[in-house]
Amino acid sequence: TFTGLVWPTEKGFKRRLLMLTDKITCACSTHLIPEGEGVKSDLLNNGITKKPIKVLGYGNVKGVDMVRFSKRPEVMAAAAELRDEKRFTFVFVGRIVKDKGINELCEAFEQLNNKYPRTRLFLVGKYENNIDPISKKSQEIIENAPAIQAVGPKYNDELLSYYAAADCFVFPSYREGFPNPVMEAGAMDLPSIVTDINGAREIIIEGENGTIIPPKDKNALYSSMERMVVDSLWRETMASNARRMIMDRFEKSFVQKCLLNYYYEILNPQKYD
Repeated sequence: TFTGLVWPTEKGFKRRLLMLTDKITCACSTHLIPEGEGVKSDLLNNGITKKPIKVLGYGNVKGVDMVRFSKRPEVMAAAAELRDEKRFTFVFVGRIVKDKGINELCEAFEQLNNKYPRTRLFLVGKYENNIDPISKKSQEIIENAPAIQAVGPKYNDELLSYYAAADCFVFPSYREGFPNPVMEAGAMDLPSIVTDINGAREIIIEGENGTIIPPKDKNALYSSMERMVVDSLWRETMASNARRMIMDRFEKSFVQKCLLNYYYEILNPQKYD
């Protein structure tokens, strides 16, 4: 099962080495399950494998527990402590690293906050400065901007309270397999701004439950964030669709059923002829 590929954003020897490891993995596998159509295309179009390859359902291998990811009373009570009705709140959930688009996010938000002071940004996740550090400029923006709150990693209902306290989810990552935070945010009724990358473009449908921008494009990110702030009808329409669209395509039991049925098909091929 391929849940994501590292080499598409790498170059030179490192890219070739990573591609080789995936080729060996495929050669040693009897069946291949890419987590989404984007991963499938990368594997086939870059000569990683010529074996039959199948995306199950709408993609993803985990699914979303829609009971857990909901606005339960205990979640909303915690969110009330974070919520500020006078400010528009963006939230990012993920590792605070360059590959997640944090540099572009910090610079775009700084520009946005200068024009619209009643905005703020939650950064929920851990730094990985030894692996993929953000720029010095971005670090200074985070440290010096009161409107940006880097709160560290959060889990369980505490994580959900940050989704519930926000107005929009923003995820400007450079690469993904099938990003769970985008599905989780949708389950919590949030419209999303995502980049046009594997997984994210399969979860978000432009104008229906979010908007899709080019990766590494600070100006496009700024424009989408600004529109989220000023165009309440656009934002609220997407928010009203968000949870239903996750339920229809990525609900946990549906994703598990797709995987289980595929295993049964492999083990009992004649039964499924």
